[in-house]
Amino acid sequence: MAENDKEVEVSDVARREEEILAYWNEHGTFQASLKKPSPKGEFVFYDGPPFATGLPPNRHILAGTIKDAIPRYKTMRGYHVRRRWGWDCHGLPLENIIEKELGIKTKRDIEEMGVSVFNEAARKAVLRYADEWKRIVPRIGRWVDMEDDYKTMDTSYTESVWWAFKKLHDQNLVVEGFKVMQLCPRCGTTLSNFEVSQGYKDIKDVTAIAKFELEDEPNTYLLAWTTTPWTLPGNVALALGNDIEYVRVESGDAQYILAASKVEEVFGTEHGTVTQVSKSELLGRSYKPLFPGVLDTLAEGKERDKVGAAFHIYEAAFVTADEGTGIVHIAPAFGEEDLNLAREH
Repeated sequence: MAENDKEVEVSDVARREEEILAYWNEHGTFQASLKKPSPKGEFVFYDGPPFATGLPPNRHILAGTIKDAIPRYKTMRGYHVRRRWGWDCHGLPLENIIEKELGIKTKRDIEEMGVSVFNEAARKAVLRYADEWKRIVPRIGRWVDMEDDYKTMDTSYTESVWWAFKKLHDQNLVVEGFKVMQLCPRCGTTLSNFEVSQGYKDIKDVTAIAKFELEDEPNTYLLAWTTTPWTLPGNVALALGNDIEYVRVESGDAQYILAASKVEEVFGTEHGTVTQVSKSELLGRSYKPLFPGVLDTLAEGKERDKVGAAFHIYEAAFVTADEGTGIVHIAPAFGEEDLNLAREH
């Protein structure tokens, strides 16, 4: 033994755990629990499969103990609970690993290399740590069949998903629609909330106050504050709050409309007369789009009124005067609340 090596002492607790595991393995205790009488029938337990592209994280081990307790309890209550292990083989985590290993920067690199080559590299890497999982999961005492496993990349699994989807479609339970999703510009694909949270961080960013001119009242502008100026090309409406008082502020040769409580914050003391404006006077009115040519594009050369409800002023419960101007610019392609308001109108 090297001078720096130390003999690892095994605690009595760890030794007792290992003895129990050895007993279960020798006597097939888990398999026997599946064969015992089940007068109450089947209890179906769906377990979201993990990736095998890394070692089990603490959060998975914690969740795994809970997932083990429920089937054990139901088994003792007279149910048969099948527990079959699965592997998640799809998604951006795996793609990102392969892209990093192959030095891929963009989707075009994948196309030049060949999608089949990329897929094969991913297939080889997807179960890279499977043996470690098979060692660790039973060690925490979990009863689950890791030999008769399934993989989401298996043809049989994929076909079962399409079969289930077709059943839903045949019963008119599938509805086509639109949903706002986060997009990764590098990957060129949508992101789940989990994937977004992995790289989430607070940063200082540019904000802007945009002015929207009323169509029937030249030089009168509604002021809308936004923390995402890059969404302004997608503007199609403005929203006022339910319980906010609005005013007109004279400044130079123009008038500006915003929440009464925000006048000093936006203009300071450099402004003219401030007069109250009724919200009912504003709702339903139209304004000029920020970008020239938008109306022509939407109307496809037809009259302005054929565009419908776009570029009008509405009311929305989510608008507050806590920040900004008390007026929100609505871009349905970029926000869930914006999309819901657009659907409503």
